[in-house]
Amino acid sequence: MKIQESAENYLEAILMLHKRNGHVRSIDIAGELDFSKPSVSVAMKNLRENGYIEVDENGYISLLQAGQEIAEKMYERHTLLSDWLITLGVTPQVAIDDACRIEHVISAESFAAIKDHVNKDKKS
Repeated sequence: MKIQESAENYLEAILMLHKRNGHVRSIDIAGELDFSKPSVSVAMKNLRENGYIEVDENGYISLLQAGQEIAEKMYERHTLLSDWLITLGVTPQVAIDDACRIEHVISAESFAAIKDHVNKDKKS
């Protein structure tokens, strides 16, 4: 199932915040993405209703399997693409911004080819 880019961004942010802080609440996501608390609340409701996250009684957010898979896919794409663009001479902030846009539209085939190319360069 194809989900919207905004949902992918939320799931990736949850993954990154969990790696960094060990826990995630809506307020953390609002701060990370610079979104309003009401916008994040609506997004979390949608992600929860669609089986991507769960929220416990204390407001802590966890990725469910479907959400985890999407988040890891987006994170891998973002990391690899931004690092690759930086090695090509793109300034770090531009590389990060561009990777954030590219990660949502690149095909699996093209990403796999770039990943293979990057990994071959690392071995050389």
